[in-house]
Amino acid sequence: MSTSHTQIRVSTRVKRILDRCRRADESYNDFLERVLIGTTSDPSDRLNQETETESDPVSLHRKRAKIRRNGWTRQLTTDERDTDD
Repeated sequence: MSTSHTQIRVSTRVKRILDRCRRADESYNDFLERVLIGTTSDPSDRLNQETETESDPVSLHRKRAKIRRNGWTRQLTTDERDTDD
C-alpha cells in the first residue's frame, strides 16, 4: 500500500455504488485495485462485467441482424452456384 494520497471527486450516486460493493474491512483504494486491476482471480469481484452487446439492447439487435444478413448472403451465393450448373 502506497503512502501517496490523491483525492478524486465522484458523484453521490457513484459513492453509494462504491459503498455498496466495497467490503466492510476494505479501503477505497484496495477496493478499486481489486475491481479495476483485478488483483484477485475471483470473477465476482468485478463490477458489472457485461459485454457491450449484453448491456445495450440496440447493439444486441444490430448484432443479431448482422448475423441474419450474413446467413441470407451465404444462402444467396450458394443458390447462385446451384443454378449455374
